[in-house]
Amino acid sequence: MEPKKLFINSAGRLRSGWRLAVFLLAYLVVLFLITSGVRVAYAAATYFAPGVRLGFYVQDGVYRLIILTSSLGAGYVCARFLEGLPWRSLGLWLHSGWFRDLFVGSAIGIASLALAATIATAAGGLRFTFSTAGIFPQVAKTLVLSGALFIVAALAEEALFRGYPLQTLTRARLAVLGVLLTSVPFAAVHLRNPNVAQGFTFLNTALAGVWLAVAYLRTRSLWFPLGVHWAWNWALGSLFGLPVSGITRIAPHPLLQATDLGPAWLTGGSYGIEGGLACTITLVISTLFIWRSRWVAATEEMRRLTSQENPAVRNLVVSAVPQTIDVAAE
Repeated sequence: MEPKKLFINSAGRLRSGWRLAVFLLAYLVVLFLITSGVRVAYAAATYFAPGVRLGFYVQDGVYRLIILTSSLGAGYVCARFLEGLPWRSLGLWLHSGWFRDLFVGSAIGIASLALAATIATAAGGLRFTFSTAGIFPQVAKTLVLSGALFIVAALAEEALFRGYPLQTLTRARLAVLGVLLTSVPFAAVHLRNPNVAQGFTFLNTALAGVWLAVAYLRTRSLWFPLGVHWAWNWALGSLFGLPVSGITRIAPHPLLQATDLGPAWLTGGSYGIEGGLACTITLVISTLFIWRSRWVAATEEMRRLTSQENPAVRNLVVSAVPQTIDVAAE
């Protein structure tokens, strides 16, 4: 193989593996710069207003927004300068049917969590009662504030894992490899969460990565996996009162109170249902449902932006009828 071909593909673009490496480097650089700026701003704020303290929702929201901004920023830079693609190729613009994708995804996310809870309850592992806290304002406040945080958190993770990394490998016709290379790290970062369930935490989170990647591949848009992702977490913590990947403080006053009766291999124990067999079964069923569903589909433009390499302009053969297939110019 010629040395040039190690770096440049037949479309005249940097090969997908190198593009992925550039994205990771760009993401870390942008993450460092934004994080440094936020820390300086926070230090200045506490100096001039020492009595002011940020609440949990604000702190966690800022953290998620940093990840989101870094992911989208690095993704856009790579899409634009490495592949000649516009912002809309990232799948987070108001394309035709975007709200339908978000709505259907949200419905599937809630229904999937309800299925997992039903499986665990039917097997005698969980019991639910209505919250003793008042609907207004405690439960209502939890539903609204946690919902906002879950949307931002899910969007940050989708932009990082189902954003440019999966998209660029999909354009290189390496979607299966892309699913693997994004799902395994997605599972690995959750191993730092509290109350990790040995074996099931990694397995189920990796399956969740596949589940969300399939949701992306069905629409080639981030709106659908965003809906699935945030709604699952919201239903898990705010509706059913279960830990969200081992974390309980996000939803202090859920609509339902859950009692875990075990065994832990079924219910996930202190980690929550994501650490048990009920979740494994649900994720397999929901993934197959999404893959076969006719409720959503990719628009022609999104499919064109994500299904093939975008040839470099200099490599195009000019025909008798002037035309371009560089989607960045469309």
